[in-house]
Amino acid sequence: MRDLLQSIRSCDICKAHLPLGPNPVLRASKTAKIAVIGQAPGTKVHASGIPWDDLSGKRLREWLNVTPDVFYDDSIFAIVPMGFCYPGKGKSGDLPPRKECAKEWHNRLFSMMPDIELFLLIGQYAQKHYLGADMKSNLTETVKSYYDYHPKFIPLPHPSPRNIFWFKRNAWFELDLVPHLEAEVHRILNK
Repeated sequence: MRDLLQSIRSCDICKAHLPLGPNPVLRASKTAKIAVIGQAPGTKVHASGIPWDDLSGKRLREWLNVTPDVFYDDSIFAIVPMGFCYPGKGKSGDLPPRKECAKEWHNRLFSMMPDIELFLLIGQYAQKHYLGADMKSNLTETVKSYYDYHPKFIPLPHPSPRNIFWFKRNAWFELDLVPHLEAEVHRILNK
């Protein structure tokens, strides 16, 4: 695992497309039990090198009801985005994650983590990749149908503050799914 992580952290496959240059951000270990699969680092995470080191990460940890110490314990949580580097700015936020990362590294990484019990699929890119044809017509319907993917996957919206209107329109998320998510995470943590 150490060699694989070193290879990923020195990856420059798509450097020509990265405005801030390569800086792969992830955390993983052979003993991880929960995989957090998001989109790609933003500029703050690119600069710090710490995944989910922003307001989105704070909200995500609140949903999970875990402290930063637990969240960043790679023996528990593997944090493996769809794209490991900041992809650049688009018209309405960051560009989509580069496709090279998941294609090149995800299977190899997860084959070395046999104890993963739960994959948290954050956003449409992770959901499309991991759920494929089982994904519903859109992100909202996929997240709303979270129990269809139980017990291996829980699809989630991105916890970004930019999604505030989605959360307001979908109050069921905080009322129904977040308690289920927290219960599943703590069931695994308490084993």
